[in-house]
Amino acid sequence: MRLFAIAALMFLPLTLAGCGDAMIAAKEYMGIPKRDQMVARVQDARDSQTAAKEQFKSALDEFLAVTKASGGELEAKYKKFSSEYDASEAAAAKVSSRIADVERVSTALFKEWEKEIGTLTNPAYKADAQKDLTESKASYEKLHASMKTAEGKMAPVLATFKEQVTYLKLKLNARAIAGLQGTVQQVSMDVDKLIADMNTSINEANAYINQLQATKN
Repeated sequence: MRLFAIAALMFLPLTLAGCGDAMIAAKEYMGIPKRDQMVARVQDARDSQTAAKEQFKSALDEFLAVTKASGGELEAKYKKFSSEYDASEAAAAKVSSRIADVERVSTALFKEWEKEIGTLTNPAYKADAQKDLTESKASYEKLHASMKTAEGKMAPVLATFKEQVTYLKLKLNARAIAGLQGTVQQVSMDVDKLIADMNTSINEANAYINQLQATKN
């Protein structure tokens, strides 16, 4: 059975990503209680927010660098900033995923906690356990609110970065099209020359045909 639980733990993230309860139960069967899972998930959420913060700082640095770029530097700066934006978007998604993990485990933990309190018959024990649960819930709600506030502030920043990336791309497109004007002129000149050469060749062919016909007559 333990081997089955381990196999399920490895298989579930790939096929049953939405079955958070099954994952929590599988880990608990392996000896990892919900409270430890809760701590681990909060640590993951913290680490992902720290990583996201550094990534956003890096993206901001590139954003500022782009605004100062000119001439041939612009495309290189655009590529770097575009890459930073993609990384920031991924970091933000990871933060949201980690927060969702915390929410799933906390729901399971508090549900189990309340259920077990209900099994107590000693009034003093029950009151003390309920006090701990109430305090823990209050602390969690404060933590959760803080995480959600941070999560909510990522979207507007990402939107600003995305708009800048799009704007820069359009500017580069406009520059690329403008740069083609020289190419268009050259192609036009080449085509004109080709037509002139073809006309010369056609005229020579007509003259040769006329000559042949005159000789035949």
